[in-house]
Amino acid sequence: MALLVHLKTVSELRGRGDRIAKVTFRGQSFHSRVLENCEDVAAFNETFRWPVASSIDRNEMLEIQIFNYSKVFSNKLIGTFRMVLQKVAEDNHVEVTDTLMDDNNAIIKTSLCVEIQYQAPDGMVGSWDDGDFLGDESLQEEEKDSQETDGLLPGSRPSSRPPGEKSFRSKGREKTKGGRDGKHKAGRSVFSAMKLGKNRPHKEEPPRPDEPAVLEMEDLDHLAIRLGDGLDPDSVSLASVTALTTNVSNKRSKPDIKMEPSAGRPMDYQVSVTVIEARQLVGLNMDPVVCVEVGEDKKYTSMKESTNCPYYNEYFVFDFHVSPDVMFDKIIKISVIHSKNLLRSGTLVGSFKMDVGTVYSQPEHQFHHKWAILSDPDDISAGLKGYVKCDVAVVGKGDNIKTPHKANETDEDDIEGNLLLPEGVPPERQWARFYVKIYRAEGLPRMNTSLMANVKKAFIGENKDLVDPYVQVFFAGQKGKTSVQKSSYEPLWNEQVIFTDLFPPLCKRVKVQIRDSDKVNDVAIGTHFIDLRKISNDGDKGFLPTLGPAWVNMYGSTRNYTLLDEHQDLNEGLGEGVSFRARLMLGLAVEILDTSNPELTSSTEVQVEQATPVSESCTGKMEEFFLFGAFLEASMIDRKNGDKPITFEVTIGNYGNEVDGMARPQRPQPRKEPGNEEEVDLIQNSSDDEADDSGELASVSSTPPMRPQITDRNYFHLPYLERKPCIYIKSWWPDQRRRLYNANIMDHIADKLEEGLNDVQEMIKTEKSYPERRLRGVLEELSCGCYRFLSLADKDQGHSSRTRLDRERLKSCMRELESMGQQAKTLRAQVKRHTVRDKLRLGQNFLQKLRFLADEPQHSIPDVFVWMMSNNKRVAYARVPSKDLLFSIVEEEMGKDCAKIKTLFLKLPGKRGFGSAGWTVQAKLELYLWLGLSKQRKDFLCGLPCGFEEVKAAQGLGLHSFPPIGLLYTKKQGFQLRAHMYQARSLFAADSSGLSDPFARVFFINQSQCTEVLNETLCPTWDQMLVFDNLELYGEAHELRDDPPIIVIEIYDQDSMGKADFMGRTFAKPLVKMADEAYCPPRFPPQLEYYQIYRGNATAGDLLAAFELLQIGPAGKADLPPINGPVDVDRGPIMPVPVGIRPVLSKYRVEVLFWGLRDLKRVNLAQVDRPRVDIECAGRGVQSSLIHNYKKNPNFNTLVKWFEVDLPENELLHPPLNIRVVDCRAFGRYTLVGSHAVSSLRRFIYRPPDRSAPNWNTTGEVVVNMEPEVPVKKLETIVKLDATSDAVVKVDVAEDEKEKKRKKKGTAEDPQEEEPDESMLDWWSKYFASIDTMKEQLRQQEASGIDVEKDEVDNTEGLKGLMKGKEKARAAKEEKKKRTQGPGPSQGSEVPEKKKPKIDELKVYPKELESEFDNFEDWLHTFNLLRGKTGDDEDGSTEEERIVGRFKGSLCVYKVPLPEDVSREAGYDPTYGMFQGIPSNDPINVLVRVYVIRATDLHPADINGKADPYIAIRLGKSDIRDKENYISKQLNPVFGKSFDIEASFPMESMLTVAVYDWDLVGTDDLIGETKIDLENRFYSKHRATCGIAQTYSIHGYNIWRDPVKPSQILTRLCKEGRVDGPHFGPPGRVKVANRVFTGPSEIEDENGQRKPTDEHVALCALRHWEDIPRVGCRLVPEHVETRPLLNPDKPGIEQGRLELWVDMFPMDMPAPGTPLDISPRKPKKYELRVIVWNTDEVVLEDDDFFTGEKSSDIFVRGWLKGQQEDKQDTDVHYHSLTGEGNFNWRYLFPFDYLAAEEKIVISKKESMFSWDETEYKIPARLTLQIWDADHFSADDFLGAIELDLNRFPRGAKTAKQCTMEMATGEVDVPLVSIFKQKRVKGWWPLLARNENDEFELTGKVEAELHLLTAEEAEKNPVGLARNEPDPLEKPNRPDTAFVWFLNPLKSIKYLICTRYKWLIIKVVLALLGLLMLALFLYSLPGYMVKKLLGA
Repeated sequence: MALLVHLKTVSELRGRGDRIAKVTFRGQSFHSRVLENCEDVAAFNETFRWPVASSIDRNEMLEIQIFNYSKVFSNKLIGTFRMVLQKVAEDNHVEVTDTLMDDNNAIIKTSLCVEIQYQAPDGMVGSWDDGDFLGDESLQEEEKDSQETDGLLPGSRPSSRPPGEKSFRSKGREKTKGGRDGKHKAGRSVFSAMKLGKNRPHKEEPPRPDEPAVLEMEDLDHLAIRLGDGLDPDSVSLASVTALTTNVSNKRSKPDIKMEPSAGRPMDYQVSVTVIEARQLVGLNMDPVVCVEVGEDKKYTSMKESTNCPYYNEYFVFDFHVSPDVMFDKIIKISVIHSKNLLRSGTLVGSFKMDVGTVYSQPEHQFHHKWAILSDPDDISAGLKGYVKCDVAVVGKGDNIKTPHKANETDEDDIEGNLLLPEGVPPERQWARFYVKIYRAEGLPRMNTSLMANVKKAFIGENKDLVDPYVQVFFAGQKGKTSVQKSSYEPLWNEQVIFTDLFPPLCKRVKVQIRDSDKVNDVAIGTHFIDLRKISNDGDKGFLPTLGPAWVNMYGSTRNYTLLDEHQDLNEGLGEGVSFRARLMLGLAVEILDTSNPELTSSTEVQVEQATPVSESCTGKMEEFFLFGAFLEASMIDRKNGDKPITFEVTIGNYGNEVDGMARPQRPQPRKEPGNEEEVDLIQNSSDDEADDSGELASVSSTPPMRPQITDRNYFHLPYLERKPCIYIKSWWPDQRRRLYNANIMDHIADKLEEGLNDVQEMIKTEKSYPERRLRGVLEELSCGCYRFLSLADKDQGHSSRTRLDRERLKSCMRELESMGQQAKTLRAQVKRHTVRDKLRLGQNFLQKLRFLADEPQHSIPDVFVWMMSNNKRVAYARVPSKDLLFSIVEEEMGKDCAKIKTLFLKLPGKRGFGSAGWTVQAKLELYLWLGLSKQRKDFLCGLPCGFEEVKAAQGLGLHSFPPIGLLYTKKQGFQLRAHMYQARSLFAADSSGLSDPFARVFFINQSQCTEVLNETLCPTWDQMLVFDNLELYGEAHELRDDPPIIVIEIYDQDSMGKADFMGRTFAKPLVKMADEAYCPPRFPPQLEYYQIYRGNATAGDLLAAFELLQIGPAGKADLPPINGPVDVDRGPIMPVPVGIRPVLSKYRVEVLFWGLRDLKRVNLAQVDRPRVDIECAGRGVQSSLIHNYKKNPNFNTLVKWFEVDLPENELLHPPLNIRVVDCRAFGRYTLVGSHAVSSLRRFIYRPPDRSAPNWNTTGEVVVNMEPEVPVKKLETIVKLDATSDAVVKVDVAEDEKEKKRKKKGTAEDPQEEEPDESMLDWWSKYFASIDTMKEQLRQQEASGIDVEKDEVDNTEGLKGLMKGKEKARAAKEEKKKRTQGPGPSQGSEVPEKKKPKIDELKVYPKELESEFDNFEDWLHTFNLLRGKTGDDEDGSTEEERIVGRFKGSLCVYKVPLPEDVSREAGYDPTYGMFQGIPSNDPINVLVRVYVIRATDLHPADINGKADPYIAIRLGKSDIRDKENYISKQLNPVFGKSFDIEASFPMESMLTVAVYDWDLVGTDDLIGETKIDLENRFYSKHRATCGIAQTYSIHGYNIWRDPVKPSQILTRLCKEGRVDGPHFGPPGRVKVANRVFTGPSEIEDENGQRKPTDEHVALCALRHWEDIPRVGCRLVPEHVETRPLLNPDKPGIEQGRLELWVDMFPMDMPAPGTPLDISPRKPKKYELRVIVWNTDEVVLEDDDFFTGEKSSDIFVRGWLKGQQEDKQDTDVHYHSLTGEGNFNWRYLFPFDYLAAEEKIVISKKESMFSWDETEYKIPARLTLQIWDADHFSADDFLGAIELDLNRFPRGAKTAKQCTMEMATGEVDVPLVSIFKQKRVKGWWPLLARNENDEFELTGKVEAELHLLTAEEAEKNPVGLARNEPDPLEKPNRPDTAFVWFLNPLKSIKYLICTRYKWLIIKVVLALLGLLMLALFLYSLPGYMVKKLLGA
């Protein structure tokens, strides 16, 4: 089935040019090769072939487009030819000559000639005859040679084929369709173009038509295209990943390079939850506690009394050490409990749950300040029960969480807009039922692990099935289980487990587990996880989760019957299963509940019910499948298994399993479900009339035992030679191949995409030209693939056994792929040079989505396991997914390993495979596998290398359809392999010295050789060629050319004792030269490539090498290219890498700046005293001068030295440079202290500056205008425009104070706009204003989603400004953002009404200052010296522990004749070489001033979940512990302190700021610490000594901190940078180089006097220093940095953050002033006076005793800080009949208030045992409640209102106007703030919730609020209640209220007579009766005795 298009010629072309054709059919395009310099005729003569899966429709189109090809621009269309294939469909062969159409569908002269041929499926349209196809010789040759090979195929008679149909033998080759004979030019199919190891195509072969990218992106420098050889432009590529991710042809599939199983390995996790507050909790007058539960751990907040909106702000941390799977399934549950105390557990108000995985998958792994909706699981008909505001974050090791900056939360919370739900989940979640239906299971292992069962069996001989299975289902923290089926291997349940949860659920996985019920030992048999994301789709055309009924396969430990199973974890679903365990048939459905329905049971308990059974056939028709495997090679067998015979066993499901698989079946008909037994029956004449004489086709599932032979010290191999053993297994499974086919198509698309993206990444990394072209090609391929999927996947719609999920998944996959195809097409058009990186990211997103879609949740055929058995013990295994092996007649649907040779590395099972044990290969297999329906079996041998005879089992001899049990190869070829091992870099440190003694061992087939051992290096340059002679490879020569076996290279560390340590492994494919090829370019000699070395899953360096495999022709070795003997006599018989292959070298000079050594640790307990640094690169090097006394001065006295060395011209091949520090001891001994390898010299290569760049332009003046536009008020007033505008305007001091005041009075401004009073402002005002600015910027960045293109800026600076160009661009942009911007038209987004008060700001960095300024390594670099072995954790977090010191210095590398202009520059000092102008490194004394502002989110250190933090600072010998000022029980302490330390650099340069937890008893614990390298900051060009403020001011809160004025700084910078300037004048103007800065020219002192000054303009120049040509760089602004706190005990996990900044002042300069006062603002004391005048419309609760009428005894309760602390009650207004009450009662609430944070500060002891008071900050909210007083029972709560004193509704004038909506916010009421209004009076509504949880109005209160400061309150005192002074008058209350007290007796009489008369009489009578009975019982015994004794 194929369509062939032969494009012959295109004629009548205009002009001269390069032409290319593009042929498209069914959305898949091929490109022809490029014809260069054609005039009017282009003779393409190329054939393109499309495999066709469904027959061609007569309306389908073929399109041919002819382009003018351009290397640089996009191709230009000449014309298009379209043809409807009706004629082709009818008579299968058409030849056409026709004209082309242009873009506008007009006919043009150009015409083309094309021939089309169609081979229909099933021969519907005649047979097709190659002969009549243009007489293309290559096809006929291929025909000939396929006839020869077919002779070897059993039973194939050459004559038995129709003349055109090629035998399957040759189809194997035809698939690669790139032709290997150079003349064969058929188009290749989409998926065959994958090239392995960058195999360069052969000389005459045209560029591959299906890789448009390759065509477009020829390197312009290669003239290769002229030769038409289509040399691959990535020929230098790092073969690293790509070497094995790509595939050269069709016989082999790529091996997986990562060995270690990643799943199942425990890691550190930390879940942190901050509970901030709760709102709208349902219930009256409750005492809420929040419980946070993660997995099994619970933590509680404190209890808040009597409030519906408690404020907690409590932080909880949960630490875990488990595997990721277990972690992400844990449930986080937040529940609110009412009135919990020691005795009772309280009642649940509502809860919210989600799994950890949901949080982890959020951006930044966290939810910040989000509201969780509470619902009551026991009452699902009720609505929501309230909201809890919290932060939830999950941190794994090495994740860093960017906490949004903690600042005052002023914005009123929009609850609905900030719900704690992932993106895309609707806020209104509904209740739903999840039905998990469990039908039946099969193939359970026959095991019972309990001892009793075995004893029982031994005694009673009971032979029942020894397993009692049941199924347990876990979902969202609940579990349900089915009934137990006693003694059954094939249990039938037909039950459903029902969960009720909110939909969509926030828990992603359902865990289904088959367990064996047993009283002693209840164990899991197998576990399966259902991922709800994969079985549902939330799009608008999505579907609810649905699954099955379908079989799922479970994998786990091996099926042996051991008493204790060491791999039991695997059955629990941890880690990769190593054997099939069972299959379970299940279904899942979801039903959304209608909660208004009254019949609904409202509980969410798990229920189990019967489910309706389903028919046997619902999962698909049972089909017989056939699995065939051939073992072509077994090598690298670990030496532990080397002495016993070895066999390999292959199983699929339970078929082929030796232990329980081989009995005769119980049900012989294959139509029914098979058991787990091997199905052995007569072959019905199913496939090709294979009637079978002997009657049995028994499966052969294992190879015959064979003793291994020795390869080398570590490994053995099995000597298969020409006899290759085979296995085959028949099995029966439901036929659900379509599922696997669709997954395979998507996998194919994804594989191509991944390979293409890797290529593009490589190209970017290695700086190849035109990565954008390759990316365009990749996207084109992707869109073709997507359309191809649409045409293929739509088949088989009517399949009876398709489940709902199959149908829905298909629809959604087709939708997704269609849109992906569209997007890829549009993206392709947008790919430009500078957007490559962005588009690459989008490509990665496509890839993730494809991989997600391709994962099929409903299994069908179980995976295939290959086990190595040594002496009948299972040793190692490999698992191959069955879909990868599945055969299909449509090429895209075939599994990627079907009929290919797969290299498998066997690994140890379960936990034994973790760690270093898992890194050694247990065995390497070359295994050929084929799986398909038995009836398609005829071509199961099609992919094997040709040239074999089949060896049949005795019974199958005469039958050609009988599978062979072995292959006997008759053809073999001789080869020689040359491995050119040049060097390796960044290897793993295997010795305690921190170095290794590496050698490499190369394995090929069954030979191995080693390079020499190089001692003590991590970057060995072996420069050695290894030659493997006498290699025999079996198969046809031409196949070996494209499919050579892979080479395995292992790197070891040689140890003097014991065996060598494994350091990593990589694979490579050799480049093959056949005997008849010439050894000449472009393919030979091969080029060196980088191969990535893996150790476990971690990368462990790169190997630079090349491999060539040369065929030994008939003439023997004489024909091979000569090997020049050892040139290097010193190295003995070692042959170096030959000249054509080794890199071309040229002379470079390496200059080294030696600055000093820091923090050297002891070596073998001795201190380092006289260290020296040795630098070595490529065998040459230089030594530093000796430091004579490290303690006194750790700096070097000779700063710059250099050496010359030969380095490769290609920068990518530069060897690493090694830095080693040795300590010189007495008697000439040296000890190694530590070493560092600079793996890439690229960043140190000197590149002369590009003088044409704009910032080099030094002619002409550039004016930077800072003049004010309009005279504005004071200097401090700088208005901010939106952060992106560029108007930069400084402001002048023009008007004086009077005018200002007049202006203030004259304009009716909003009170908020007025200028803050200068005296009111302090440093904190500045800080909070800056934080708001920062948040605003972050918000805008998020909103616009800008990711500034950083690549457009070329790197103009060489070593001179090592700050990268990128950084500069970013810096400039940041600067623009930071500048406060002047008044003028507001541009863009700033909203006019939120005018900020005008305050000077500083820059708040949400991260460390270093990350913003490139670690301050602008000229001084820090190299960490390492020692000791590399840790074996996957992540390098253990590197910290290996650091033994730091070397400070720098490097500069350049080609030797240095450009003239450098050395000719003025002031060039040759002793400093390239390092001109560096400061002296003599010791210098510095005053270091550390300002610590606050810490946030500290890790709790005490049991109560809090900490008592204080600051400790260490610098050299100074150690300051601020212990007495600890802050009690705070996780967000505000320190506000500055510390002065005198230090002398370089001895003391590492500053440590730590936060400790104060403990009363015992030592204080370290919470976390941060380290700052002060020296780099001090010497940096960015001038990080003291930040440059925004404005210059000589008094006030913004006073200039630096002792040096801006003008002096500017003068000094100009002098150091040799810049012309600064030239001041006229006033307000300064010129630096060619930049002119202008600005204000006067300054005002404290007394308002004006003085002229240059400081403003100087400061302006400093703030724009990066614009100065040549020397400009960004100067550090006045700032606050946020540094993460780390604790060495918990590496990699942040323990909180610290905000601080550091100033440094050299002691030889003028002394700085006093430190800024940043002490925390003291809260201001206020008094709030609340007068409760009256109440109205209060609900009446009590029935009157006397009249039965309703009344209430009203009183009002109020509090500000909390009910415990300061609640106050009025007196009681008794017996109110109308709901009116009169009180005239005054409350007094004194409180401390922080205006900046809008919080009230309370200090109180937490409990009676507390040592000291704890400070709490709570929102300022006044609560008023109305109560009904009862004498004997508890008072009844009637209603309440909570007023936030900063913004509460203005009270109504009268009771009538006061409505409930005022409080609920449904009407717009003006909000007032008591802090502004000072006095407010009015009516407010009081609310409560009724039974239906709705608010109702329960009363109104008239109150007056009056706020005074403490001083005012003292001057004007008032009395509490109605007392003196200033008493309130008595309330006017009616008499009835006091009836009770006036006449008690009357009341009592009334009470008794009327109401309770009868009751009293009844009670008296009852009492008398009881008395009688008691007397009777009392006297009875005595009386009885008398009677009995007859007295």
